[in-house]
Amino acid sequence: MGQKLDYFKFQSLQNPFGILFQPLAIENLITNAINEKEYSEEDVFFQNEQWHCFEAHSKLSSPSKEDLLDSLNKQIKLTKKHLQESTHLIITLGTAWVYRAIETDTIVANCHKVPQKKFLKELLSVDEISQSLEAIFSLIKSVNPQVSIIFTVSPVRHLKDGFVENTLSKAHLIAAIHQVLNSNRFLSVAEGYFPSYEIMMDELRDYRFYAEDLIHPSQTAINYIWEAFKEVWISEEASKIMEEVDAIQKGLQHKPFNPDSEAHKLFLQKLSERQKKLQSRVSHLSF
Repeated sequence: MGQKLDYFKFQSLQNPFGILFQPLAIENLITNAINEKEYSEEDVFFQNEQWHCFEAHSKLSSPSKEDLLDSLNKQIKLTKKHLQESTHLIITLGTAWVYRAIETDTIVANCHKVPQKKFLKELLSVDEISQSLEAIFSLIKSVNPQVSIIFTVSPVRHLKDGFVENTLSKAHLIAAIHQVLNSNRFLSVAEGYFPSYEIMMDELRDYRFYAEDLIHPSQTAINYIWEAFKEVWISEEASKIMEEVDAIQKGLQHKPFNPDSEAHKLFLQKLSERQKKLQSRVSHLSF
């Protein structure tokens, strides 16, 4: 879905610390961003020839400790900037299962293939998740009172936890989200809930809508969910701009049989004029 927003040239930031699957990790990121945490050597560790941080996804990991710390600190500043300036914030929860590092008694965002014996696996209760979401609301509202917050539950199945355990986990997430959204205290900052998980489970309930791993949604399913999201959350005016962006993007991806032909040169000229015309209306667009 983040790739869709990128394709249509929305001003967005997707997963600044990589994918964070559980609510406490998301709360921790938002807390650290607002408090402008400065990451240091104490926050990283060396494992399997790379430096990692328990608070971030392995996509930020690096063979260089300095590069990892630099990335963490740049991303934390970027996160705060977007929290302060964004009009909408979409929070996707994946699982209620968490891992607690025994040595430090802290819940981690990612285990980075550290031996499992060094962690305790726990299922967050509905109340624990609700408290975390309430903290997220309060934190975000403190720096951006006008932002609209949209919650959704990831349709990706965490089958490594087990079929029953995955269902229980998703149930805890859904119950907690609705418990918070039904509280009058947070209605002013919450736009609501987008049912991506329910669409996948109820409308697309067939394995042909899954990728080959039978865990992730297929591209067909992603497109279907995107269309549902667009219909509800994207304005008619923005949709018209998206159509223009789509036409230009397809033109840029076009591969000519003869790049030196006059016809192709004319095509590129018209495409450039179309870009400039749209950019004069929407200044932030960059192709």
